[in-house]
Amino acid sequence: MPSRATIYDVAAEAGVSISTVSLALNNPARVSARTRERVLTAADALGYTPKTEAVVKARKGVGRIGVLAPFTSYPSAARRLNGVLHEAAGRPLEVVVFDQESAARSASPLLASLPLTGQLDGLLVVSLPLEESAAGRLRTQGLPAVLVDVRHPGFDSVHTDDSSGGRLVAEHLAGRGHRDFGFVGERQQSDDRLSPTRQRLSGFRAALTEAGCPLDDTHLRFAEHSLEASAAAAASLLSGGQRPTAIFAADDTLAAGVVRAAQRLGLAVPGDVAVAGFDDSELAEALDLTTVRQPLEESGRAALELLRKRMSGEGAAAVREVALRLELVQRGSA
Repeated sequence: MPSRATIYDVAAEAGVSISTVSLALNNPARVSARTRERVLTAADALGYTPKTEAVVKARKGVGRIGVLAPFTSYPSAARRLNGVLHEAAGRPLEVVVFDQESAARSASPLLASLPLTGQLDGLLVVSLPLEESAAGRLRTQGLPAVLVDVRHPGFDSVHTDDSSGGRLVAEHLAGRGHRDFGFVGERQQSDDRLSPTRQRLSGFRAALTEAGCPLDDTHLRFAEHSLEASAAAAASLLSGGQRPTAIFAADDTLAAGVVRAAQRLGLAVPGDVAVAGFDDSELAEALDLTTVRQPLEESGRAALELLRKRMSGEGAAAVREVALRLELVQRGSA
């Protein structure tokens, strides 16, 4: 019986160091695309999978589901996971979580590295767009996978229409009589993908143009995904000579930063500036924030149901897509 391939074998095959192999598999943004591809090709050729725990628990009759998402970057990812866990409760399923860097913060935003544990029966990829090489590996390995909040040809997915969410906000604000608008979104390191921020901005901008009050490019701000970074970006927007009377932020965390900036400048919300967000998080409820409600938990439940069907071979081989509806939630901030 041939011995199991080791990380030393992969390093020798790829012509790189062991530490480079580790980085390519566990932190792919820290190696070049060319090096990453060499390592992954070598791992595939050798059938390499990283060692699991010294003692692997018996899991006869139990399916192991991986959930890959930027959990430490966005509260919305945790809420999607809650939906997965709720759907998995009482079923012979084990859920394993893999945290991944936010696509917005990566110079290589398309997911190129996959959890090669050799112990997964299915995979949910959440809010991380697939690089073609990663998609190819999933197909080659025959690992059933479902995408959440992203789409890729040949894979089942659960998603919403971010552009239509931006339209909902624009129609609401314009309907309230506003004519001068601003936008605060998350900055991303690469333009290789059309991010949720840019899709929401696209719908917002298009609806405002149709309403006869186009969005001024000087009223756009992009910041790191944090409350303080958003507050700083919004402060520069609200301190200008012709400040907008309504601001749409690409999610509730960024919207909270806009509210903080307004308060620091002595501006009333919504009297001096109306503010709207996206997601309908607990933060939005606490701040009485007008926002777009995403069915986040429902997306997790629907994704796991699709994955279970794919794992069992149930239904047709055709790709299945579940489109979930967005809803404007009107509160006191706008």
